[in-house]
Amino acid sequence: MKISTRGRYALLMLLDLAEHKSEGYVSLKDIADRRQISKKYLEQIGSLLSHSNILRANRGYQGGYMLAQSPERYTIGQILRITEGSLCPTACAEGNPAVCEQSDECKTLPIWQGLNNLINEYLDGITLDEVSKQVSKNANDDYSI
Repeated sequence: MKISTRGRYALLMLLDLAEHKSEGYVSLKDIADRRQISKKYLEQIGSLLSHSNILRANRGYQGGYMLAQSPERYTIGQILRITEGSLCPTACAEGNPAVCEQSDECKTLPIWQGLNNLINEYLDGITLDEVSKQVSKNANDDYSI
């Protein structure tokens, strides 16, 4: 499994919005400048996340995006499933029951199902708020003598 730039940039965009939530609507230009991501690409991601009710959009002067709910309400798994689709490492482990005709005799199916469970449990156990706080903590720990 490989997370695409869309998934990674969506997380960066949402982290930026979480870090600037007190400012209200944040412009894509500001996010693009801070994160060094194409504004055009962020427009596509913003549209996808707005239609998924993760973001609120406001057009016009002082428009932009803001999180629809507080950052602790969003898990990394939830966000990645919106941007990436399934996080399952193999197609055969995705269905329940497994979609493969040979799943009844497959000796490796439990491996893929176990990996799928681990991936989802891990990513669903991390909130946007936790990542944002960890990033802020690491930034505050950066000092020199």
